[in-house]
Amino acid sequence: MPTRLRNALSAALIALSCLLVPFGVLAAWVVHGLSDTGRYVTTMAPLATDPAVRGAVADAVEAGIMRVVDDRPAASPGTGSVRPFVDDAVRSFTRTEAFRTAWDTGNRELHDAVLRALRDERERAVTVDLAPITAQVKHRLAADHVPFAHRIPVTHAEVDVLAADELDRLRKGYHVLEVAGFWLPVAGAVLAVTGIAIAACRRRAVMATALGTALGGAFLALAVVIGRRLTLADLPEAAHRPAAGAIYDALTATLRTVSWLLFALGMAVALVCRVTEHFAQRRRASGAAPTTDPTPEQTRARV
Repeated sequence: MPTRLRNALSAALIALSCLLVPFGVLAAWVVHGLSDTGRYVTTMAPLATDPAVRGAVADAVEAGIMRVVDDRPAASPGTGSVRPFVDDAVRSFTRTEAFRTAWDTGNRELHDAVLRALRDERERAVTVDLAPITAQVKHRLAADHVPFAHRIPVTHAEVDVLAADELDRLRKGYHVLEVAGFWLPVAGAVLAVTGIAIAACRRRAVMATALGTALGGAFLALAVVIGRRLTLADLPEAAHRPAAGAIYDALTATLRTVSWLLFALGMAVALVCRVTEHFAQRRRASGAAPTTDPTPEQTRARV
């Protein structure tokens, strides 16, 4: 095969492999990171102590309790006086060990519910039940002798997480990512190895692959930042954006780490290739230096 054709084919294969890097990492992160319940619960556990997350949970629980209280005529006259006690009890509960346990349990159940919804064909919304937290708050209010606390019913106050009309689109995307999470990294590695193998100068091919990998890592890190801004901008309530931002940062922590590792590794390999190429050029230049006839002085010195 002519050298020019080999270099062109090598460049095309390496460029395609580098293009697959961010997409392969993203798909693998979704399939092997987000879809693992144990890893998800471990990732979300520290957020139980985040003030923004605790505040968002407290607002949701308080709204659910007061909605139930407002719907009961017998409790209506004291609704205004109960609200401050409910608010204080809910926010106090979010600072207890019981809340952290309930947070872990709720996240585990929520993750299992989302996976079941993505893997079956039933069209129903995914919800989270706030009844366990409501029961804990009711118990605290009753212990503090708050008026009408014993009348608060512990009902299944469900909050929508995924609407039914969004499931079909998300289910199709998840099935595609399940396949891509395995085949994209494999295809990228095969293309890179093939491109390096057929290149006329393999050192330069390795350096090009490393630079492309670093560029793919930087692109992935930029995509995570842009995704965060778009996610928070789509939230209807600005008050919940700090909590959503904390959750987004926790979920994408591994993705950000991998993207910067790809960038650092690619740049390091490219630098090593450039340094070795420089020394190789110097050795070739010194080996090819022309020899000159000895001067009369050198001849006399030898005699």
